[in-house]
Amino acid sequence: MRNNGALRSPLKNLRKDLYAVARDAEALLRATAEVTNDRVQEVRERTEKTVRAAMENLSNDQLRAQVRRVAETTDDYVRERPWAVIGAAAGVGLLIGLLLRRD
Repeated sequence: MRNNGALRSPLKNLRKDLYAVARDAEALLRATAEVTNDRVQEVRERTEKTVRAAMENLSNDQLRAQVRRVAETTDDYVRERPWAVIGAAAGVGLLIGLLLRRD
């Protein structure tokens, strides 16, 4: 990839944000530990599993490599076909504008 630094910074920020969300979720789980309502316990267990899986995925080198490959492929495609990408973006913008205009 030609502009590796431009991709690395947003990915680093995303990873930092996801870690913050996971830490906040863990804090929320600890804060609600005394609540014995069955529904709350069920939600706590699902949240614990989700946070655990998210933390494992964040540290997964294979996932990081896959994201990097997709970003590199996208970067190469945009650099090879800039007008096609601009046209597609303009078309999507036009469609969104038309849909928002309809009442």
